[in-house]
Amino acid sequence: MIDLHTHTFMSDGTLPPSEVIRRAALAGYEAVALTDHVDAANLEAVISALIRVCQVANRHGAIYAIPGVEITYVPPPFIAETAAAARRLGAQIVVVHGETLTEPVEEGTNRAAIEAGVEILAHPGLISDEDAALAAARGVALEITTRRGHAYTNGHVAVLARRFGARIVIDNDAHTPGDILSQAFSDRIARGAGLTPAELAAARGNSRELVARIRRRTGSE
Repeated sequence: MIDLHTHTFMSDGTLPPSEVIRRAALAGYEAVALTDHVDAANLEAVISALIRVCQVANRHGAIYAIPGVEITYVPPPFIAETAAAARRLGAQIVVVHGETLTEPVEEGTNRAAIEAGVEILAHPGLISDEDAALAAARGVALEITTRRGHAYTNGHVAVLARRFGARIVIDNDAHTPGDILSQAFSDRIARGAGLTPAELAAARGNSRELVARIRRRTGSE
């Protein structure tokens, strides 16, 4: 079990980063990414704090912890430069808050995130055919989410990912202890979105591949 999209009290989560990591480890996760909401106001502070916490957790060795960000409500023309800045500051995974139905995310955010080459486009809502095809071509993973509200369009995301060959990952978008789901329950939500057993296995494999790529890049294999 791997979760590449979680939140701590560094943004709008309820738990300190160390507790998110500990609870994920107890739930049987092998890796977790801390991806708090960022924009120009808090980018540096969040990344530097999460790097420190993840370094401690990784020395402890119970679970592999990844410092990252979720770029949120940044105007589309500035997403690419924000993603680049996040990487320079040490974020090992960049997620963008996609055009979910439940929040007023600016139109064009999905396309800007894909063009920026981020790792994951979170809860992309009613993503267009053109953007799903571009995500497939650019290797940007589309998220199936277990989070209430954002999950409304999981079925649509699954259909377009299948049609255009886009990668899928399955994440909790955890904000509270109750959001850190077991793999069995997370799998049921993914199956409810229409993923076949083979597609579910492939999605889990995509998360493992992302983590392996990060570990190679950081020399932490």
